[in-house]
Amino acid sequence: MTRKRKARKVGSEGPAQYADKSLSREDVASLARKRKNRRKGLKAGSRHSGGKEEQARLAQQQRDPRLGSKKPIQLVVEAKPHPKSAAAKKARKLSAAQELEMLENDAQLNVLLDRIENGESLGAGLQSYVDEKLDRIEVLMKQLGIFDDEEPEEDKPVKSKRRGDDDLLAEFENIKFDQE
Repeated sequence: MTRKRKARKVGSEGPAQYADKSLSREDVASLARKRKNRRKGLKAGSRHSGGKEEQARLAQQQRDPRLGSKKPIQLVVEAKPHPKSAAAKKARKLSAAQELEMLENDAQLNVLLDRIENGESLGAGLQSYVDEKLDRIEVLMKQLGIFDDEEPEEDKPVKSKRRGDDDLLAEFENIKFDQE
């Protein structure tokens, strides 16, 4: 079989003619959208180029705020006694002078004493609170040696006739049964 070579010949209609269309803005925009949608994968270029700032911002948001704290850390740990041990109870206990100072600066007690001085009568609960605190102040002052027994009775605040369980127990313990 003989081989016949195809030749390029101009057809009967002549060479093909293409008319240049002028594209409108809408056509140009739609072509750009099509081209963009047709692309697959990532943009060409170095992987270190674009999203550095965005990655740093995301990392900043996820960072634990406790990291990099400026709070000083103790290098030597002091041994503390167990909270339920006797040594801890002694450490927690205030000295007599500190307790007396705290009671003298008690704002609620001072307000209640002012009300008593002005002639107001307090309820049973408030009166027992005042009596309890005044008794404790008296005991602490005797303990420290600054209590004055020479005060007249009329200057002392009015006490209720109720006595606490501790007072009754102390009185019972001081009774001498074998008196001969």
